[in-house]
Amino acid sequence: MIKKILILGLMAFTMQLAQADENPYEKNYKAQNNGDLQSLQANPDTKMFVSNHKEDDNISMLENGYDMMGSSGFEAGDVSADLALQHAKSIKADTVLVYSKYASKKSSISKIEAIKRAAKTTGEVDESVLKQDEEQYKYYASYWAKLPMPLLGVHVIKLKPAGEDTVPEDGLKVLAVIKDSPAAKANLLRGDVLRKIGDVELQKPEELSVAARQYQGKTVEIAYERSGEAAITKATLNSR
Repeated sequence: MIKKILILGLMAFTMQLAQADENPYEKNYKAQNNGDLQSLQANPDTKMFVSNHKEDDNISMLENGYDMMGSSGFEAGDVSADLALQHAKSIKADTVLVYSKYASKKSSISKIEAIKRAAKTTGEVDESVLKQDEEQYKYYASYWAKLPMPLLGVHVIKLKPAGEDTVPEDGLKVLAVIKDSPAAKANLLRGDVLRKIGDVELQKPEELSVAARQYQGKTVEIAYERSGEAAITKATLNSR
């Protein structure tokens, strides 16, 4: 019995060492923006926030002038949020947002290993080991970098109705307006549909970038739609 306890204890200790060497936030990280986005600061003071309102948080981060560097998602037992902060610092993120929620109960790896070990030796496994179940959680973290003040200051998306044969809608829908940007000062709002900037008609997101560069430093008319009503505003774009 003592020998069996020692073996199981050694296995658990070995597993803890292996888990300590592996950061699941780093292992499951997927970069966006070609992976080249990072803080403007050489050594950012990375902040971590734990939340449960992912979609609202994403919009808030965009409105505050951040862009997402990438994200980590995985399912596991008890994992410290400090590991997300550790990885955020390693990739020079300004902010990391961490989320977790209960997933299920799952047999622990230690129980499976104990059963395998018993099969090769005495064939006996403590009943307490067989009853071990580990709480599983779904973890997600998003990593953000602060951007320079943009030329215009909107995040947009191209809307396409459902169905393969449908024609995409005209214009670009505004997902977020960056605070204190030229777009915010021109009173553009989330949900507006941008139709035209100066002489440039907007059908693709990249056309918005082209127009912003073309009119940087200038005051330009922006045609848009709000709640189905056409409207026009003027914005004085930043320059670089």
